Amino acid sequence: MNFSEFETKSGVVFKDKRLLTQAFTHRSYLNENPKGMNGVTEHNERLEYLGDAVLELIVTEYLYRKYSEKPEGDLTSFRAALVNAVTIAEIAQAIGMNDFMLFSKGEAKDTGRARQVILANAFEALLGAIYLDQGYVVSEDFVRRVILSREEEITRNKLWMDAKSEFQAGAQEHTGVTPSYRILSDVGPDHAKVFTAGVYIGTELVAQGTGASKQEAEQAAARAGLAAKGWA
Repeated sequence: MNFSEFETKSGVVFKDKRLLTQAFTHRSYLNENPKGMNGVTEHNERLEYLGDAVLELIVTEYLYRKYSEKPEGDLTSFRAALVNAVTIAEIAQAIGMNDFMLFSKGEAKDTGRARQVILANAFEALLGAIYLDQGYVVSEDFVRRVILSREEEITRNKLWMDAKSEFQAGAQEHTGVTPSYRILSDVGPDHAKVFTAGVYIGTELVAQGTGASKQEAEQAAARAGLAAKGWA
């Protein structure tokens, strides 16, 4: 596969093309193609691990410097809205990553929630690859262009107030207790798990929700909790 079209669209031309290929290589692809693509025989999960840390640092520093008057809690909520799996998957789709992903034949047919998580993870892997290939400054510029350009819309429209934040506010107002979350189950293969989370007020299980990641399941549980308590 030739990634030059993606490099043009993303605005980042790699020195080491193997890193770019690895960022797009899902574990399932190597199960069917052990020789890999372009000589790359390692999937993207290690790069994802690195890219997650790079993304969090860049976004955290940006918010810290821009909102010097905001408390830690607000900054944490802003960051969560910018780097959650749904937002990151939308951005990955917008910059064309889905068209270049290396999947197994079976995985390539899945277009549901599992694909959304895979795309979010691949975006983090791509950022990890950019960091290794070209350093922090280029990584920061990339994140500013594709993610932080959306930040003002999120803060202006209060889109950062996610379901978990709303449920916590309601719980503290009505009960004086901070809710907690527990993962009740996870089923399916590693690359396509479905999680079930429960939201609790003290020992009371208020509601449950499912999702393709723990975070998504917790958000679903919080939405169900808002409805159950009438706090929406």
